[in-house]
Amino acid sequence: MRLQLTRRGDYAVRAMFALSDLPPGEVRSARALAEEVTIPARFVTEVLGDLARAELVQARPGRTGGYRLARPADTIALLEIIEAVEGDSRTTNCVLRDGACRSADGDQCAVHDIFVAAHEALLSELRGARLSELRAG
Repeated sequence: MRLQLTRRGDYAVRAMFALSDLPPGEVRSARALAEEVTIPARFVTEVLGDLARAELVQARPGRTGGYRLARPADTIALLEIIEAVEGDSRTTNCVLRDGACRSADGDQCAVHDIFVAAHEALLSELRGARLSELRAG
């Protein structure tokens, strides 16, 4: 069993870390951000667009424009960042078979409850992990 972010999730977390280091009011261009955190230029604007749609970053257009956090880093959860680029983290498929979690007789599979509990514990940890705390650590 692997627990790993997608490449897009990795880029989003790295971009948010870099933006959390900016002084208040300062912005970073997509190009500078791509270079700073080694994100391919073709992905950085897509990732930043996802983060902006999730209201985690603000974009300031224009020649002197760029990106900055939309709110303080201590109010941004790691789960929000991940879900902004990867989608909803709640699973709907059975871990034993493809599709809904139901056996032939209509009951849930034998491992359903333990996997749901483990998944909820993971989401709780990610929901409680703040960008500012992670960056400081």
